[in-house]
Amino acid sequence: MKNKIDADYKKRFSEKIDELKWLYMELYNDQYAFDYFCSMLERLYTERTQTLREWDKKRTQNENWYHDNERLGMLMYVDNFAGTLNGVREHLDYINEVGVNYLHLMPLLASPEGRSDGGYAVSDFRTVDPRLGTMGDLANLSGECHNEGISICLDFVMNHTSEDHEWAVRAKNGEKEFQDRYFFFDNWDIPFRYEETVPQVFPQTAPGNFTWCDQVRKVVMTTFYPYQWDLNYRNPTVFNDMTENMLYLCNQGVDIIRLDATPYIWKTLGTNCRNLPEVHSLVRMMRIAAEIVAPGTLLLGEVVMEPKEVVPYFGSTDKPECHLLYNVTTMASTWHTVATSDVRLLRHQLGTVFALPKQYVFLNYLRCHDDIGWGLDYNFLAQFGVDEPSHKQYLNDYFRGYIYGSEARGELYNDDPRLRDARLCGTTASLSGIEAAEYEMNEDKIGQGIALDIMLHAFLFIQSGIPVLYSGDEIGMLNDYSYHDDWHRWDDSRYLHRGRLNWDEVKKRRSKNSRQGRIFSYIQKLRKLRSSDDVFHSEADTWLVETGNDCVLGIGRYYNGKKMLGFFNFSKYPQTFYTSENEEYTDMLTRKKTYVDKYDIGGYWFAWLEKKY
Repeated sequence: MKNKIDADYKKRFSEKIDELKWLYMELYNDQYAFDYFCSMLERLYTERTQTLREWDKKRTQNENWYHDNERLGMLMYVDNFAGTLNGVREHLDYINEVGVNYLHLMPLLASPEGRSDGGYAVSDFRTVDPRLGTMGDLANLSGECHNEGISICLDFVMNHTSEDHEWAVRAKNGEKEFQDRYFFFDNWDIPFRYEETVPQVFPQTAPGNFTWCDQVRKVVMTTFYPYQWDLNYRNPTVFNDMTENMLYLCNQGVDIIRLDATPYIWKTLGTNCRNLPEVHSLVRMMRIAAEIVAPGTLLLGEVVMEPKEVVPYFGSTDKPECHLLYNVTTMASTWHTVATSDVRLLRHQLGTVFALPKQYVFLNYLRCHDDIGWGLDYNFLAQFGVDEPSHKQYLNDYFRGYIYGSEARGELYNDDPRLRDARLCGTTASLSGIEAAEYEMNEDKIGQGIALDIMLHAFLFIQSGIPVLYSGDEIGMLNDYSYHDDWHRWDDSRYLHRGRLNWDEVKKRRSKNSRQGRIFSYIQKLRKLRSSDDVFHSEADTWLVETGNDCVLGIGRYYNGKKMLGFFNFSKYPQTFYTSENEEYTDMLTRKKTYVDKYDIGGYWFAWLEKKY
């Protein structure tokens, strides 16, 4: 039985309708389509359960609930973590033990096997991949997670569908209504004009932005892979139906919608088809739609670009867009710093982040499901004589263990030998040198690799925003080379770090002398300190602390009468650094008193220090 429209919905709708209509009509100028859109919002609200409505009320009573220091995220593939959605539900005790309250489930909707791009080629937005479970299983999991205070995040692939999606199939059968949902061209004239200005996403594995569709003898736009057909958001039916698909997922209990490939969703000939103004109008309308129907929902924008392109997706104070964005540049700069032992670029990048308004909340991470792209600030690096192509080559050589003294182990992704522009894959532990050290059975190197792994997590946790662990990192999971033997995956090196979680390895977290136990226990120690001390709150003041040592990064935080200093040594060798601080601090881990006017810090190690006023 459907719920009725209540006063809360009517109030939200009346407050938002004027702006929503203005934005919609500016893009589409179609009253009929807008009326349908509004009726769709009302219908989706009537289908939202009373339990989820109560969850919305709880969230909206404190709209900034996700700004606090208690959030800890985990990113996982359902099949790799526990086989099925029900398997994840059975392991909620472990998720709780890790302290995770923000659970990002990687793409799990129906996708063609072998042509799914890891689940990003969706053939049905209303169906879970049968190998993982059902939509009912997802709703049940989200319900149990809510009971445990855990929010569920799910990818919403909005730029394209699979060529096996019903719309694409009907387009291939010649139905113009469905061809109009994509970008079809009778010949290559216009596609070639697009190619003059539109960059290629995967120039090696999927060159070009268009594909010939032999069935209809036409060209179709395929920005990512030939089996992923770009949706035409100039068509209001596409926007209406895709927004409905998003809200349908919200009605299954999904709390955070990750808008995949957000910058790409509007195409204009003669541009690079990235970050166009219309994209922001679309995201703003999706935010409004969610606030009307499912106001407890957060939008997470996947904007993997330089900071000046990322920040606009937060929108403005009175017209917000995404609640959350990825801190991509800090992640890449962190690994650059590991390879160079030089913190100057990382300091420069963090200075930009620290200067942003505190209401901007980033997701921070060391590793994710994707590769590491070296989109660094090469204009800044140029003053130190750094050449972009050769530096990218150095970084990739370092993290494959090709540089003398490097213990890192990774693999290249989308290698372009001509431009030397490959990206990199590998788990945090393997890139930290633990894999190579264990292979050599060298205890000193194992200790060094574990120290680096822990130090990187300490740096992750001191950043404002939400830290996100990649599943398996909490026990130092190593690279999985078995993908080389899988004919569906052998040519995609990202599966190197997408290995299946070994629960026998997880059990070793109880052993204090094991790699799993040493990393797990320290991450838990850091997590508990972070969640219990509001100096880590996202609204804290943050600044860079001068150390006089290019191997040591210094960060300061202040909130509610507490001051914290964090120092991170990116060199494998012990370092001495100096600061202008002349007060006594308490080491947050050892509780010992110390001064930091002159301080000695171990190789690949850190210090968290605090003072109360």
